[in-house]
Amino acid sequence: MSATSQSKTKQRGEMTGAKVLTWLLVFFGAVFAVNGVLVQAAVSTFGGVETSSSYQAGLQFEQEVATAQRQDALHWQVSGKLVGNGAGLATLEVSARDASGAPLSGLRAEARLAHPADDRLDHAIPLQAAAAGVFHGFAQAQSGQWDLIVDLFRDDTRLFRSRSRVTLK
Repeated sequence: MSATSQSKTKQRGEMTGAKVLTWLLVFFGAVFAVNGVLVQAAVSTFGGVETSSSYQAGLQFEQEVATAQRQDALHWQVSGKLVGNGAGLATLEVSARDASGAPLSGLRAEARLAHPADDRLDHAIPLQAAAAGVFHGFAQAQSGQWDLIVDLFRDDTRLFRSRSRVTLK
């Protein structure tokens, strides 16, 4: 066998341009497939959007500042006690008093447990007036950290909002 005939026959395991191209296509195809699966999983499980339109939220900022200033001027004393029973039931008691310590009457209260990372896990807590300035409510909620949001209304006007980080055990 001559040297020229040896160079024309392909040796087993020899690296050719076609093999390199095939390996590159397989490698990058696998990378793109895995990235596609991860992107789909991330997009379908993300529920932490705080606002649907940051532009609209920016426009409402001045209104929220004015509302907060009016709330501070009231000097109300609003406290809440949230207790979990370990079986997934949370009990909330809200007490509202004016600047002199007298119970507030004629108010309607709303409360919500907001999950800090996923708004799909939020729970509304229906509150019932138990006495002047005292409200009680129950909700199903898992243990962990939550944002407790309490709103007090007179007619349809929100007069007070409290947002506190709480931990249910």
